Amino acid sequence: MQAILITFDQAHYHRIVEMLERNNCRGFTSWPIVNGRGSNTGEPHLGSHAWPSENSAIITIVEDERAANIMSRLKALDDESPKLGLRAFQWPITATI
Repeated sequence: MQAILITFDQAHYHRIVEMLERNNCRGFTSWPIVNGRGSNTGEPHLGSHAWPSENSAIITIVEDERAANIMSRLKALDDESPKLGLRAFQWPITATI
């Protein structure tokens, strides 16, 4: 199993959820509002008067064989709108209860 944490501009939310559903990833947890700033490029998403946009985040746990396809699709989505901002991080799950 692999965990995939996705942080993104709120404008991406529905497309990401639809992509997960199309790839048979039923389960996920989302945080509708997260604030932050990218480490290399992009504008801050702080929900303030100066920086009004906000991010969201989703974490999903998927079978190993699905992870690469999902990461590839997320990369393609980011490439379509690079100024919006989307980052995804993947790591192995060693135990579940």
